[in-house]
Formats: sequence, structure tokens, C-alpha cells
Amino acid sequence: MKTTETRAVMARPAFEKIKSFNEFSKYYWYRDELIKICRSLGIDSSGMKAQLNHNIREYFHGNKILPKPKKRQMAPVQAKTDIPLSLDTGLIECGFCFSQKFRGYFSMQTGIARFKFNVDMVATVKKVRETGDTAFTLGDLLDVFYGKKTYAKYDRVSLQWNKFLHDFCADPLTLHYKNKLKTAAALWAIVRNSARKKIYTSELLKEFKDEIKGV
Repeated sequence: MKTTETRAVMARPAFEKIKSFNEFSKYYWYRDELIKICRSLGIDSSGMKAQLNHNIREYFHGNKILPKPKKRQMAPVQAKTDIPLSLDTGLIECGFCFSQKFRGYFSMQTGIARFKFNVDMVATVKKVRETGDTAFTLGDLLDVFYGKKTYAKYDRVSLQWNKFLHDFCADPLTLHYKNKLKTAAALWAIVRNSARKKIYTSELLKEFKDEIKGV
């Protein structure tokens, strides 16, 4: 039988009942939920989770970030895949992609033999493509790699579930569970909808053993 405390932990209040951003940030929200909340508030609902959370925080602080006006559709820039690459070459102009060709170019620029694109570079390229920013260059992307420039930040909040699942599966106490993914998801749902830290601990198995029994 669930105690009053357990029910309180599992119950995430409806957004309409939340009175502050501090209270709001205690709970886990999926991106599609954040988009719906932003739309219901009449504020900008574009971008990744980090941007949506920022817009909601500003709303609670009395600053309403209005939706961005729709841009007029323009003819796409024709990528020139055979042009020589330089720091002044535009990402869209050269048809940038995460291929060996561009990995080799950045390897040459950084001196790193096995160069890897970091997550902020991935988020930046995605935003450049979405906005059609023809002014953004390979040099700008190199600045993102070195942390000299911020254009778009990778939404690290979305990694919480992956980390939770990894830690759950690595715990020797979970070896006897037949369906680890399903059991981990049941525990995650409890943690996600509570004010708890979004991390896995062995204590969760004991505390919510009735809730995950038979999963």
C-alpha cells in the first residue's frame, strides 16, 4: 500500500498549479510538454529544452518572450562541395556535414589526430541549418569547439534518462530483474515526476519495491 509520502513523490502537479520557477524546475519535463506549456502561455515555443526552460523561467520572472515572427521562405543556398575549405567558408555554402572530410579539416586546424566533434558543435550545426544562417563559418564552428563562442548549447538535460538507465543496469542489485529496461523505466517515472534529483541510487529499489514488483 502506498504511503502519503510515496503518493506525494509520484505526483507531479499540473503546470497551472505551479507558482514559481523554483518549484517548476524540481520536476522533469519532456520537450513536447515544454512546447505545449510555452504555447499555452503565448511565449516562444521554439528551440531545444534548454531554451524552452529559459523562456518559462523568464515568464515566471515577468518577462514574456514572444514567439519569433515567421521568416519569409528564401531559395536555399546551393552548396558547393568542391570549394577549397578555409576558416571563412560558410557552413551552408560548403555543405558541411559530420564526415571524414570535415573531420580531417578540423584535425588539421586543431592538431588533434583523432578529432571528434563535440556536442555543442552538433547543436550549433543543427541551429545553423534550421535558421539558414549563411554568415556562420567554419571559423565560427572552430570557436565553438574551443569554447570561445556560444551559438547553440547541447541540451544535456535529455541525457538524464540515459545516465539513470546506465547506472541502474550497472548496479549488482538489479541483476535478478528479468526486464531491466521496463523496471528502470518504472523507477524513472517515479523520479521524473517528483522533486527528487534525477539520478539512480540503490535505495530506490527498496523504497519503491512495491511499485516495481512484477514489472
